[in-house]
Amino acid sequence: MKIGIDIGGSHIAAGIVNEEGKIIDKEEKDIYLGEVAETEERAEEIIIATITSEIDNLLKKNNYTKSDISKIGIATPGNPSATNLRNLVNMKIKDFNIVDELKKTYNTTIKVKNDGKCSGLAEKKYGVLRGYEDCIYLCLGTGVGSAVFLKNKLLTPKLNTGFELGHMIIDKNGERCNCGNRGCFETFASIKRFRERAIKAFDLPKDCIAEEVQQYIRKNIESENVKIFIDEYIENVAVGVANLINIFEPEAIAFGGSFSYYDDIFMPKLKKQVEKYLFNKQTKYKLLVGQLKNDAGIVGAAEL
Repeated sequence: MKIGIDIGGSHIAAGIVNEEGKIIDKEEKDIYLGEVAETEERAEEIIIATITSEIDNLLKKNNYTKSDISKIGIATPGNPSATNLRNLVNMKIKDFNIVDELKKTYNTTIKVKNDGKCSGLAEKKYGVLRGYEDCIYLCLGTGVGSAVFLKNKLLTPKLNTGFELGHMIIDKNGERCNCGNRGCFETFASIKRFRERAIKAFDLPKDCIAEEVQQYIRKNIESENVKIFIDEYIENVAVGVANLINIFEPEAIAFGGSFSYYDDIFMPKLKKQVEKYLFNKQTKYKLLVGQLKNDAGIVGAAEL
């Protein structure tokens, strides 16, 4: 029995995944670690407590024991090693050996990989990117995760995780990114930034969650102010996406994370705007919405 863990800047989820890449059952908890954890040590404690609680709940509900777990895969932001969470800039984690900590409780194989890569692997094997040899996966949520495939292979550098497409700089004088630089693609494209800007632009409650922002946008979709707001967001996303098409010339780019829940609003506009910035106007590509939505990280982690 495989368990996939998805650690995000705003949630931690765990799921039991079968051999066909289907989630049998899952547990999820919303946690904004960057806001609730005062120190790195406290962030580590919250992560471990949440994961163990979710796994134990799954085991109880499905009549499993710890000995039934064949492996645990962990999808995490940042630049993880085989055992450590590293450089989680949105979550106060610099370097944490999560494998050793979890092995105190679970005597099984435990692997760690970047969440964008895990989600990309899931969409490539089970989702919308099946059938494409050259493709890109972008997860637009708290940050921007990514994975690049050429000739059916995930591109993986010798050093570190690589292909952090969310941190290519779009505007050197832009907003400060949590990584320390200014104007990263992530500062323009992440749904977290979209939510923060929407709260400010439309004078929404400061504690407004992503679902409430989405409800407001949909309810007021014909408002001129909302239309202008969305158009500006899509224009910025289009610049980054066009850069990726110019560099990699993929057959397809799939969008996951919370972005995918706006697909009917965003995608028609995005497809038009990207064309403006392409070097090769004859390039053939498709912009797609991920099939696995926010479950992609869990499914991909279980495949590690």
